[in-house]
Parts: sequence; C-alpha cells; structure tokens
Amino acid sequence: MRWIVLAGSLVAGCHDATPPAPPPDPALGSGFTDHFDRAAPGSDYRDTAGDGVYRIENGSLVFAKAHNHPLWLARALPNDVRIELDATSRSPEGDVKVELFGDGYRHESEDAVAKDLIYTASGYVFIFGGWRNSRSVIVRQDEHAWEHDRGVPLRTSPRVVAGQTYHWTITRRGGHLDWQIDGKPFLAWDDPQPLAGPGHDHFAFDGWDTECVFDNLVITPL
Repeated sequence: MRWIVLAGSLVAGCHDATPPAPPPDPALGSGFTDHFDRAAPGSDYRDTAGDGVYRIENGSLVFAKAHNHPLWLARALPNDVRIELDATSRSPEGDVKVELFGDGYRHESEDAVAKDLIYTASGYVFIFGGWRNSRSVIVRQDEHAWEHDRGVPLRTSPRVVAGQTYHWTITRRGGHLDWQIDGKPFLAWDDPQPLAGPGHDHFAFDGWDTECVFDNLVITPL
C-alpha cells in the first residue's frame, strides 16, 4: 500500500491492465489444496508478474515487489466458499494481502506502477497491516475506499509481527464476508450487491513491496 502526495494533496489514480480474458478456467469442483511442495507455482496459477517474482522456497510460496500483479488461481470459484491459508510477512511494514472474487487476470499496468498510482482491483481485497502496518481492511475493488467510506471494515490493531505466521480463514456466504485470523474474528462485511459469477470468481495472492510467504492453501465450496 502506498500514499501519493503531490503539492500537499493526496492524488489517486485508477489504472489497471485488462488484457483480453483468457479461456474459461475449470470449476473448483470439490475443492483445491496446495502445500507448494514443488519447484515452481506451476500451471494451476496464472502469473501476471513474470520475472520470477512468485517462487517456491522450502515448500512455501514466496514473493516481494509484486506491485499489484496477482498470482491468480486458474479455477472458477462458486459463490459460497471458504479459503484457508497460512500467511507471513518478513517485513515490519506488514502489508499481507489476497484478492477474492476477481476476474482471474487483471493486474496493475506497468505505467501505473511507474507513476505510483492507486490500483483498482476486480474483486474484494483483504489487507492485513497495510499502509506501513497501520490498518487492516476488507475493500471492494478500491483499495483506498476506507479514506472516504466509513462503512469499510477497518481496524488498526493488532499489527503484523514480522516473521510470525498467521492462519487465515475467509468465508463468503451470499453477501456476507467473514475473515478470521488464528481462529478469532478479525473483520466482516455484508455486501448488499456481492461480486459473483463470471468476472468475479477467482482467487489470487498479491502484494506491493514487502516480502510475504504463503502456505497450506485450502479452498472448500460451501
């Protein structure tokens, strides 16, 4: 997450890269599990970063400087689903995030990255310890919605502890999003117009600068 300040004012940009959609991905089916016990992310994922940003180290997914180029799971999710994973930031700045119910291919354009503009995602973004570890949020597409919308689920504690592994459980039933960390309620939101269906049916790992580690991904249809 980052602040953009020009002439004393915050400046927002909404530039993303939306190349032609790839062929439809297979449905999730009975579920998906990944313990990353191999040499590379592989064909189950659509890598929008390239250049080895997303890599496997010691049986975990590791990446830094992803710059809003998600690693999309190439599976179409049902509307009601549970996501479980282990997440670690190696930086005191925290900034651990995933995207849920996105389109499966959108990412920030290189021009927007170079200009440090604000990215608009295609799905819900779950951010733990964003903005230099100052706040955690669930946002619908606009990562900075909390700046002008008091209805955005937000909390300022606890902050991410560098090197500590957290177990996340994210559940979506209808328009209700529930996020638990280490088995305890963290943030929740009821969206009256939930993102769902084609164009809003994918999951991704994502980030900006900090080095993050993910493992033990389990996705279960509900």
